[in-house]
Amino acid sequence: MKSWRVCELGEPRDVLRLLEVADPEPGPGQLVVRVLAAPANFPDVLMCRGEYQVRPELPFTPGVELCGEVVALGEGVTGFAVGERVLGGAVLPYGGFAELALMDAATTFPAPAELDDAEAASLYIAYQTGWFGLHRRAGLRAGETLLVHAAAGGVGSAAIQLGKAAGARVIGVVGGPDKAVVARELGADVVVDRREEDFVEVVKAATGGRGADVVYDPVGGQTYQRSTKCIAFEGRILVVGFAGGQIQQAALNHALVKNYSIVGLHWGLYHRYDRAAVTECHRELAALAARGAVRPLVSERLPLDAVADGVQRLADGVTVGRVVYERGAAR
Repeated sequence: MKSWRVCELGEPRDVLRLLEVADPEPGPGQLVVRVLAAPANFPDVLMCRGEYQVRPELPFTPGVELCGEVVALGEGVTGFAVGERVLGGAVLPYGGFAELALMDAATTFPAPAELDDAEAASLYIAYQTGWFGLHRRAGLRAGETLLVHAAAGGVGSAAIQLGKAAGARVIGVVGGPDKAVVARELGADVVVDRREEDFVEVVKAATGGRGADVVYDPVGGQTYQRSTKCIAFEGRILVVGFAGGQIQQAALNHALVKNYSIVGLHWGLYHRYDRAAVTECHRELAALAARGAVRPLVSERLPLDAVADGVQRLADGVTVGRVVYERGAAR
């Protein structure tokens, strides 16, 4: 099969190579799938650089989530059939940026019929992260104000839709006028172009000085520090990631005097400690998709030979929504 392989570490454009490799074989509890679509995610970028907490042995194929068609079942796998369309996470080193990929049956789910392949592939990591973050960790309630950073990206766009579905008022922060248009189309009630406005002042003005009840922060660094200036009484700052490249230090005296919570989210740990919750989350997301409350924003559909370029543009921060390798896509 054809597969993008990382044989040395570095920037995606420099280290990804499209090669002919042996087809994967399913182990116990595993599935082999024909890849229908696989989005680029920031962990794919970090793994290419050797900077992610998961460091697969070289060589490996990135592509941490996908939608695929089941072609083979490993020993002990039940509940799936050859030909079924599924979504979930890949088992590295056989990731989704290939013609075939390996999946763990325990973290694989039916793909909602209402979503096409690229959309279904994008429903897993960003939307499960958003669902667990907003509902399990931050306890977002209807009528509250949700501030979403990087609101036009894959993770942020999911948070906007999930926030609106929960009945929250959503303020989205983006970088540039094109991304502002996207955030509005996604349903954000207020959109801030951080290059033109101070989001702290906009949040205060939009909430009558109260501030945001929940801050969804996949950026970190100064974005987090500035968010502490516009967090509401009993607000919750949800630490989702550090896409900005800087891991901030939290001033706990500030959290004390302003009476807010700093809440961490490591979505992957739910697979270890509460798999039933992951299954329930998928059911909730599939129901939201069925009624049109969420729909992943797929901005680009790439053929297999364009994957390295797409992953690099994600790394460079110039993409909007999801950039997805889709089987049969044209250049």
